[in-house]
Amino acid sequence: MTMTKLTLLAGVALSLAACAPVGPDKSRDLQTFDRGDLSQMRWGVWVDPDGCDNWIADDGVEGYLARRLDKYGKPICSGVAPPTVATGDFKQGSTSLIGDPL
Repeated sequence: MTMTKLTLLAGVALSLAACAPVGPDKSRDLQTFDRGDLSQMRWGVWVDPDGCDNWIADDGVEGYLARRLDKYGKPICSGVAPPTVATGDFKQGSTSLIGDPL
């Protein structure tokens, strides 16, 4: 009887754990400086060593990177720049008081 109760209790605990909140909204910059929607930042393209494109943004405090994908979920490899090179004005979107030293 004890094993049955223990199994039932474990099942209830796991079921309740699934109800926990998912986490913070990843579409917004929630740090101290430059809070706001990430769609308002200026984004550039960084070409990875494989030659595929990645969206990048830098607000001086944090940097963001997301793989560019087509509508089928496959990586976009446009050849916009040589591998390991970044293009665009991705560092110009910050109004932060903290500058980017690089």
